[in-house]
Amino acid sequence: MNFGLIIIGDEILSGKREDKHLPKVIELLAARGLALSWARYVGDDPERITADLKDAFAAAAANGDVIFSCGGIGATPDDHTRQCAARALGVPLQLHPQARDLIRERMQDVAKEQGLPYEPERDDNMHRLNMGVFPEGADIIPNPYNKIAGFAVRAGSGATPGGVFFVPGFPVMAWPMIEWVLDHHCAHLHNQVRQREMSVIVFGAMEATLTPLMERIEAGHAGVKVFSLPSVDHPQWGRHIELGVKGSGADLGAAYAEMLAGLHAHDAKLGPELVR
Repeated sequence: MNFGLIIIGDEILSGKREDKHLPKVIELLAARGLALSWARYVGDDPERITADLKDAFAAAAANGDVIFSCGGIGATPDDHTRQCAARALGVPLQLHPQARDLIRERMQDVAKEQGLPYEPERDDNMHRLNMGVFPEGADIIPNPYNKIAGFAVRAGSGATPGGVFFVPGFPVMAWPMIEWVLDHHCAHLHNQVRQREMSVIVFGAMEATLTPLMERIEAGHAGVKVFSLPSVDHPQWGRHIELGVKGSGADLGAAYAEMLAGLHAHDAKLGPELVR
């Protein structure tokens, strides 16, 4: 299974807001010995959102993937995620009873803080209940910041963590909610498959010259990926290539040793070795 991330909002694509979710989700996963496999950005276009969510639901169902979707779950006209999720699933929207109760709790808290009476039938309070309208069959994700829940569409049952998990776009809400999912639905995956990297700085070589070596190592070591990161103006090493291998299997060390032997055969000038 894989971990994926969908980030929704015109404000990201237009540059009005800088995305902070991608590096944070990478950090949250890495702290638990997990890694992000892919990420996708999409604007506030219902057709595109629906198409991306169809792909996400299919991946969760087929592979047990865990996919986080950030943004667009509010109740204003530019929030389309809840509706698009229902459309992608082919199910109706409905007010989730637990989400409804939490929204009402939040409205009572706000009224008390402001010294005002709680009026549940007031138009704006009735509108706020739309934030608890989710695709039929969804579960809630608790929001410790203001009680306005996110929602989850699970794939499978029992210990299967797969599903698409919808959280707000606000980092102060989204990040603890993502942590909650990782620690409640994915706890049994923590540190099971920790990916490592072993690499070396190579000076004065061209990627085209090293490509046959890279291809030979990948072909000979299942589960190991070779990577090449060239740089032309590094502040410490100047023009160089960071050449390495990454993976989680026992074969990683053997692949790295073979790579070093191949570089020596090319009379490559080597710099520091890096292990992550």
